[in-house]
This record gives sequence, structure tokens and C-alpha cells, in this order.
Amino acid sequence: MKPHKFDYVRPETVAEALDLLAQYGGDARVMAGGQSLMAMLNLRLVQPRVIVDISRIAELSDISDKGSMIEVGATVTQARVENWDRLNETLPFIARAIPFVGHFQTRNRGTVCGSIAHADPSSELPLSLALLQGEVVLRSKKGERVLPAREFQLGLLTTARRDDELVTAVRFPKSIGVNGAAFREVARRHGDFAIVSLGAVRLNGETVRMAVGGMADAPRTIELPANLSDKDLSERIDAFAWDLGGLEDIHATARYRRDLLRRMALPIYREVAPCAA
Repeated sequence: MKPHKFDYVRPETVAEALDLLAQYGGDARVMAGGQSLMAMLNLRLVQPRVIVDISRIAELSDISDKGSMIEVGATVTQARVENWDRLNETLPFIARAIPFVGHFQTRNRGTVCGSIAHADPSSELPLSLALLQGEVVLRSKKGERVLPAREFQLGLLTTARRDDELVTAVRFPKSIGVNGAAFREVARRHGDFAIVSLGAVRLNGETVRMAVGGMADAPRTIELPANLSDKDLSERIDAFAWDLGGLEDIHATARYRRDLLRRMALPIYREVAPCAA
């Protein structure tokens, strides 16, 4: 199928992009890498009047150290982050999760911010944002606001971004998980969206935070003591799985997803909390 007719505009500055979003509002769609948007256009799941292509806006192309945060601009590709020489040092969990994002060909075009703005609950980067408790920077002609992950990711393909706002960057806290970070997912093939994905980081000597994707309409997190026995962990994860319920679709039943979560949790927990009894 081919997309519905639309106009295409490629602004050179953030100010120009914000003018366009203020003018067209909900009739506009922002494109950075296009790896999600182009498929939705071709299937006519979205039919915007205008595509605002921000891919050549230079001021959105940086990876910046902001002290306690690493800021990734809206046009930074997943491949650039994957190959960034400070990734393991500052964002060890991202280093483990990002190789599972699509394929190396798509990571050369897809952007980190674009994946998070798309908000697919099975996608690895929204899970990463939730697990690390990062934040999203949004700008409009009215000003700028910064939302934590829990306020930005509202549900299935749904975020708190307003029609006149542009996601200009995402920020990840530095060094979370340097003493322990792990990621696993089950998918039909490597590069497919996960049926269930699970990440974990050790926050300190006493706490492990875990995040699961593919189980609900947005990634969900749980914090656990770092010294749980296998039995105690199993009981807590079982309760967490039942609380999430689990999505039902053509790929898996809710029951299967809950079982995957239970089976994945113990080895990941042990990887980041090896001192647990």
C-alpha cells in the first residue's frame, strides 16, 4: 500500500520546525529517521497533511554530557549511540540493550528519540528510558518542558507530547548500573520486536531495579532488594506478572508472556545481584 497524499517540509532549524508544528498541530508528523513512521504511512495508519523532516537540523545532532545526565539529541541515530566511545562507561545498560534494536541497517537510520516518541511497549529504548528513569525534553513556541519517563510514556503508542511540541532530546542518568546491568528478550527473530523484554540494573549495594516490556501498554518497573533468595524472588515476580496481566496478540498469549517473565527474571537478577543468597 502507498501513503495518503501529504506535503513534505525539511526545516533547517528548531525554530522553523516549531513554527510548522504551531501552524499544523495534529495534522503534522515529525520524521527524524523514519523507521517507524514510513511503515505507518504506507499502511495508512496515519494520514498527516504534512511531514516535518528534522533530520538535517544540526542543533539536534549531539550527544552531550550534562553532568549527571547524558543528553541525546533528536537526530542522533541508534548506531551513533551504539558506537559512541563513552557508552559502556556512562550508560552500561544502553550498551547492552541497543544491539537488540532492529538490525544494524535500521539502526543507521532510526533515532533514539524517535523510538522513544513512537512509544511501542515492546521496544527496547522506551524500556531503557523507564528503567533508568530518564527524561524527555520537549519544546514548542510557548517554551520548554522536561518530563520524566513515567509522565511521558502514557500507553500504547501514546505519549504526553502535545501537537505543537517537538521532542528535542532525551536524557539518561549517567553510570546507573555500572556495578551490574543486564538485558534479555524473547523474540521470533533477532531484530523483531520483543514478545517479552527484561532489563535490570543494580542501583547500589542493596537495590535492583527491573523493567519489563511487551507485557503491558508501556514498560513497567519494579524495585527489589539485592539479597533475595530464589524463593522470595519467584514469589515477587509471580505477583508482578499477575499484576501486569500480559498482552494478548497474534504472537503470544498473556499466559505465555507471564511465564516468560517468570523464567527470565531469576538469571537476570542473579547477573546484577550475584551476592544474593
